Amino acid sequence: MSIDFSDYEKGEKFDGDYDAALKKIQERLSRIQAAYICHGARALIVFEGWDAAGKGGAISRMTAELDPRYFEVWPISAPTTEEKERHFLWRFWTRLPGASDINIFDRSWYGRVLVERVEGFASEAEWRRAYDEINEFEAQQRDCGTTIIKAFLHVSQQEQDNRLKARLDHPWKRWKTGLEDFRNRARREDYLGALQDMFEHTDTRWARWKIFDANNKKAARIAILTYVADRLEAGVDMTPPEIDAELLKVAAKQIGYR
Repeated sequence: MSIDFSDYEKGEKFDGDYDAALKKIQERLSRIQAAYICHGARALIVFEGWDAAGKGGAISRMTAELDPRYFEVWPISAPTTEEKERHFLWRFWTRLPGASDINIFDRSWYGRVLVERVEGFASEAEWRRAYDEINEFEAQQRDCGTTIIKAFLHVSQQEQDNRLKARLDHPWKRWKTGLEDFRNRARREDYLGALQDMFEHTDTRWARWKIFDANNKKAARIAILTYVADRLEAGVDMTPPEIDAELLKVAAKQIGYR
């Protein structure tokens, strides 16, 4: 999977009524989640992308109408001392979805072949080995029936800079930006190379990557949520289950339900 990132920097505006489209896709996601709950299906959704690309905004809108009992958002940061002492995938096993769950990763195990590679937190042998380890890890999840969705949000350097400036200007958004954002920004070319390798080695038939032009936030959100809904829907039976006979009997007796 060779990528020309300039193809994802057009920043075209959303053509339509954004608020209406957002409400419609959120309602659809809610129905799809109900199918996952009823049928005991499970899914994991991976969000990767540049700092300030809009991962958090997309996730918050994706989950706005979901039942909080059946989804989890995992914001992944640097591993703890305990986690560093173990295999890099160890900390992700307990965060995988169970039956009826949809778990969302705001960054993920791909840190091994991105930030850990670029910043020298992993040796070359470790990050090169990680491609096969990640593919096998994801294949295991797919083999046990988990739907896997992987999205990468791309923004141009200029757009990223504009968003970083806007955050610094806003007193209640400054917390979103730290020194690590500028450390990563300074090595953009290195990250672009790491991304090319990541897409080449981990875009598998059981866990494909989807890249989004995130230069326009509204257009990106609708595109991302629509893609997620399509992929989730393909992974579950959307036929509502029949009402339980015993429940029907009790409801008929107590509230006159027919």
